[in-house]
Amino acid sequence: MRILAKKDTETLFKVLDQSTELLQTALNLSYLDAFIENGNNMLDNNDVHVENGQPDAALAQQLKDLYAQVDYHNMAAEDIRKAIQMILIKAITKDQIQANHQLTPDTIAFIIGYLLTRIFKSQSKITILDLAVGSGNLLMAVMHQLATELHAEVQGVGIDNDDSLLSIAGISAEMQKLPVELVHQDSINNILVNNVDLVLADLPVGYYPIDENVTSYETHAESGHSFAHHLLIEQGMNHVKPGGFGVFLVPSNLFQTEESKTLLKWMQDHAYLQGMLNLPRELFSNPNAQKAIMILQRHGNGVKQVNKIMIGEFPSFKDQAAFQKFIAEIVDWEQKDLLANS
Repeated sequence: MRILAKKDTETLFKVLDQSTELLQTALNLSYLDAFIENGNNMLDNNDVHVENGQPDAALAQQLKDLYAQVDYHNMAAEDIRKAIQMILIKAITKDQIQANHQLTPDTIAFIIGYLLTRIFKSQSKITILDLAVGSGNLLMAVMHQLATELHAEVQGVGIDNDDSLLSIAGISAEMQKLPVELVHQDSINNILVNNVDLVLADLPVGYYPIDENVTSYETHAESGHSFAHHLLIEQGMNHVKPGGFGVFLVPSNLFQTEESKTLLKWMQDHAYLQGMLNLPRELFSNPNAQKAIMILQRHGNGVKQVNKIMIGEFPSFKDQAAFQKFIAEIVDWEQKDLLANS
């Protein structure tokens, strides 16, 4: 079964890649935009969209012949997601996509999903909000993991202001038949999603440029631009139900900057820092770009600060024995400290 699944992923990737290369050349598009065109064609019963005579009849037939080589309707959702992920990895190189727009690797998504399966083990329905959904890889990988492991009904909402990445997320969600609502807007502005169980995000790091939009935020800077990742943490936790969780990918040095004072002050009143787990340094070519998984829990519903905050750094993935030992320690902490606290 595993071999067949791998073959399905490879076949879908091959069809998507070849058709994307053809459209990119013919229509002078970026690789990403050509993929979006192809994905929409396949969702439209393999009907090739023609505008102003392009693509021409010969290429349209060539694309249809390619699409006919695979039936994504009969593929497992995870195999579809992985094929689209492979396309995005290629797009990062071909289109030179900036770091903040790159997808969250499966390894990290799997670790986050693994942590969350224990947090939500007693829930039959789970709602997840991703404020920086991008192409949807992190959100959909975690949704699949929770639905599979817990047999839970998992619904997602993804928000992003990049319409190209949101288009990819839409194609991915529709092909996988995942219940994901996608919203094209700036996540810093007012959002109409409340009382979710979990807010999840691989946060874009840097300054937010529109100062007048953030005056109501407690984490805004006293002068100059505010850190977007600080604002998004506050925004996310404001839309989680009392006692709900926020799991964010943040810079490992989050609390070592001068600006972190306002973030820490906000946290004292609104959210408990329950865990901060640095990801292996080997994942980051630049040590300054190292990220951590931050686990926050919103005040309310009888929850309190855990006696033992889980702080540590994942060992190298290459050292499987040390890695498994660290995972076991996290699971033990979740069961004896975090979940005993809720």
